[in-house]
Amino acid sequence: MTASFDITADPVELTAALVDIPSVSGGEKAIADAVEQALRAQAPHLEVVRNGDAVLARTNLGRDSRVVLAGHLDTVPINDNLPLRRTGSGAEEVLHGCGTVDMKGGDAVMLHLAATLTEPRHDLTFVFYDCEEVEAERNGLNRIERELPDWLAGDLAVVCEPSNAAIEAGCQGTMRVEVRTTGTRAHTARAWMGLNAIHAAHPVLQRLVDYTPRNPVIDGLQFREGLQAVRIDGGVAGNVVPDECVVSVNHRFAPDKSLADAEAHLREVFGGFEVAVVDGAPGALPGLTAPAAAQLVEASGAQPVAKLGWTDVARFAARGLPAVNFGPGSPTLAHTKQEHVATAEIRHCAEVLHRFLS
Repeated sequence: MTASFDITADPVELTAALVDIPSVSGGEKAIADAVEQALRAQAPHLEVVRNGDAVLARTNLGRDSRVVLAGHLDTVPINDNLPLRRTGSGAEEVLHGCGTVDMKGGDAVMLHLAATLTEPRHDLTFVFYDCEEVEAERNGLNRIERELPDWLAGDLAVVCEPSNAAIEAGCQGTMRVEVRTTGTRAHTARAWMGLNAIHAAHPVLQRLVDYTPRNPVIDGLQFREGLQAVRIDGGVAGNVVPDECVVSVNHRFAPDKSLADAEAHLREVFGGFEVAVVDGAPGALPGLTAPAAAQLVEASGAQPVAKLGWTDVARFAARGLPAVNFGPGSPTLAHTKQEHVATAEIRHCAEVLHRFLS
């Protein structure tokens, strides 16, 4: 039986209803069914389509501009933090549970706006997608981009990921490389006959210790970069001098660098060593000078900040859309057993976006 809820109601109550529908990545069908049913029944002004376990809806009013609002329906695995629990009351009320922060509070705001904004100043597209919390190739936005690319077109994208109810513009890029050292195997009883590849990785680690990251200001926002060893693999047995060692390094870089720039930088940092790129994703420039983005900043009444981390805003930026993160909840609580969101933040995000879009 498909769950049902009122998407015209208070977005706090809508958040609670969404949280109580488990939707761990790969198991979004029930929540997608409920979202689709609610949009078709309660938002007749919208065109609605289903794509796998993603649900998309949009206005077609012939406005001069279009804003895309996006949020994923999946969560990380439940960690003894369902069903929803409430503490406090009134302005101090808090919702606790898996997905409250990442990101059913943001989804609830989107659904509420979809139902209640029948005459927005911009045409609107709402994208509720699947499998964001797992490997990138499973992300539902990839499938939507292949099969329904026009649904991702617009003049501004707002990804309603948790951002402490503040506008976080752009995002960092990320790249992971493996730095490899080699040696010669030998019995540890005759170690002088071999060459220890783990010992040979010492200069790699020293370069990381000595590294000074950039902290550039882009469009008035302070971004920060980082370079960190995240794993070391090496060794054959307890009595063998290892002949190979691999240091995995993650680089978070500001969005004024391309993937090619980031790779060239890492090859320079680790010059003299074998470097292999394992994965990478470009960042997104803030894009706050775009007219729609400037209107959102004005509606928020607060100073935007740089997004430190990678989000799907980068996917929209790659398509030429300025993109920002704006949603209730602290990113530091995402994926934790203690996940919780203040109801005041949910209502604040709904009010700001309503003011911006009306």
